[in-house]
Amino acid sequence: MTQKRSEMKKHIPLNQLKTVEKKQWIKFSIWSTIYILFIVWVNNFWWLLLLPFIFDAFITRYIPWDFWKRTKNNTLYSIFSWIDAILFALIAVYFINLYLFQNYQIPTSSLEKSLLVGDFLYVSKASYGPRIPNTPLSFPLVQHTFPNWLGGGKSFIEKPHWDYKRLKGRDTIARNDIVVFNFPAGDTVATLQQNPDYYTLCYHLGRYFVNENKDVFGEIVYRPVDRRENYVKRCIAIAGDSLQIINNQVYINGKPQTDFEGVQYNYFVQTDGTYLNPSFLESLGISVDDRHLVTKNTMAKELSYMKLDGNFPIYHFPLTAASKKELERNSHITKMVIEPEFFGGEVYPLGAYSHWTRDNFGPIYIPKKGATIQLTIEELPIYQRIIHNYEGNELAVKDSTIYINGQPADSYTFKMDYYWMMGDNRHNSADSRSWGYVPEDHIVGRPVFIWLSLDKDKSWFQGKIRWNRFGKNAKR
Repeated sequence: MTQKRSEMKKHIPLNQLKTVEKKQWIKFSIWSTIYILFIVWVNNFWWLLLLPFIFDAFITRYIPWDFWKRTKNNTLYSIFSWIDAILFALIAVYFINLYLFQNYQIPTSSLEKSLLVGDFLYVSKASYGPRIPNTPLSFPLVQHTFPNWLGGGKSFIEKPHWDYKRLKGRDTIARNDIVVFNFPAGDTVATLQQNPDYYTLCYHLGRYFVNENKDVFGEIVYRPVDRRENYVKRCIAIAGDSLQIINNQVYINGKPQTDFEGVQYNYFVQTDGTYLNPSFLESLGISVDDRHLVTKNTMAKELSYMKLDGNFPIYHFPLTAASKKELERNSHITKMVIEPEFFGGEVYPLGAYSHWTRDNFGPIYIPKKGATIQLTIEELPIYQRIIHNYEGNELAVKDSTIYINGQPADSYTFKMDYYWMMGDNRHNSADSRSWGYVPEDHIVGRPVFIWLSLDKDKSWFQGKIRWNRFGKNAKR
């Protein structure tokens, strides 16, 4: 190495060599400053052990970082050039995706009409503060599993595993924020049947049946918090709030909340025998997948209950307040009934409160870090998952006495803040009413704007790209 450096000095004038070395010192100063500021931000000073390698890359160059640039084989030079560029891009994407922002696509209609299926979002992780990853050794841009064309399998290594820690953000979660988070019930997953979640499957079918029938449900796998599926919902209530739903009206701390413009509910719509024009339904913002025609044979009892067993056709679809008003002006509509609450099935906590439904729920307390509650057998199902799954305590009930970590307990102090998430498409959303609280360590970030929107109901030649949604604010 010394001989090669002396040979370089023979061919490079002294003043030019000094200029090159000065440039290298400037580059090292800039990159090392950025790196040290990053270390201070993440508050993990073990990363300082890598600083000598940065010094060597720019100044001493004892390690031949760019050995491939000296080859005279053009093919090898091209191959290593591509490898170098790809590695740099992957490392850059890894840190950007981890600490600054990531892309997210809306897969379901749970937030329509606020966010549409096919919207691509820029999600800021700096808004609420990025998390230190639980599983730092992972492949960039892959949440938990490689696609089949790459062989499938886990895209992360479980060790080392770091405890939850969040860096300081620019803001905190407020009521009615739209939030991206890891699915709380996604810690245990039946790989071939992920909706409904594993715990709901076990509740209805039995844990033994689900675990043993791998041909139906697939392998049962565990996923760390940061490798669980990403969901996006609206934060209806924050830590410290109380929530209740009465006849679809949300109450926070006893006060009724005004619905957002995009909030919608399912309705059964009966006509005088006229079939509604598809273009008319499209103008109301009702997607093709949401348009259902009801037959008497399949829903005779339900239709009779709603007193809709007369004229056909009968439609079933979601409506906002505005689209409902527009539909009511149609002369062919004879009756419109909101979907009854029993269509929603059982709600959180499963099997505990039979009188709670999707449309009439609670009251329920949203836990706040440091707050202490009195713990009773009757209320234990509400907090059981928090105490055991999210906050890592051993929990048992013996002879009507609650034991936490082997000690009798009649109270509990929460270690984290929690949030209550719901979709704007209230009757077509699997949300906190189904699986409960979202812990603070599951929060991913805040959607900022829509950078692309594709209409699944249209082809590329029929206006598949929704140009009017480009740059649209996705925060609310």
